[in-house]
Amino acid sequence: MVEKFDPTRQPLHDAMSAFQSADERVWFENKLLKCRQKLRDLPREASNFQRAQLELEIAEALIGLNRLEEAWSCARPLVELFIAEQKFEHAVKACRVLYQANQEDSIVALGQGCWLAVTYPVDPGLSIEMLHNIVDETPEQSDGAAVAAMAAHYIADVRAKEQHENLTFLTMQILAKVAKRHRGIEDEESIRMWIEILELNDTDKLFNRLATIVDVMTGDSWWFDRDHLRAQLPVN
Repeated sequence: MVEKFDPTRQPLHDAMSAFQSADERVWFENKLLKCRQKLRDLPREASNFQRAQLELEIAEALIGLNRLEEAWSCARPLVELFIAEQKFEHAVKACRVLYQANQEDSIVALGQGCWLAVTYPVDPGLSIEMLHNIVDETPEQSDGAAVAAMAAHYIADVRAKEQHENLTFLTMQILAKVAKRHRGIEDEESIRMWIEILELNDTDKLFNRLATIVDVMTGDSWWFDRDHLRAQLPVN
């Protein structure tokens, strides 16, 4: 059963400002000023992508300064722009900012970012981060966290190259954490059996279940045409 996602459950944002040092705040303020100046200095013939890259950096700096509504307003138009430019990794990063902005539709943004991060061969570390956010947002007894954690491990195993050892170790730790909170198991053999019982090792079923989770997160609020994007994939 897929649990309903609660957009108010975002532990990252609760702690973000409390643990930020004065030096970190100064760093983000300087970054914000520099990026805004670069944006003003762009020549008229600069591409939409060049402008959007700087706007994304501005949005990331605003997140660092805990100016969340401003960050949302800055990043929200970038998702469609990056997709139109086929810059899918940047689109995922824009969705990450929107999730971190802790607004009403932040869970919608996380779902769409995860769809892009799984569908396209973006930086596997970024894909894992996005899927880990689903783990954090999912109730402890829900299978959804297990599905997201196993999908992250699969992506690390298949897509990571020079990072393979580090990322697969990380995703195994995430999977073990989920197994412990889901069923109270910790030893390797029990985790292996848990994976088999939940059929997490069946990749077709795994990603179909992940798609269902993403659909629950986004509802009918898709910001782009998935069918159009699927039709453009090399497998089609």
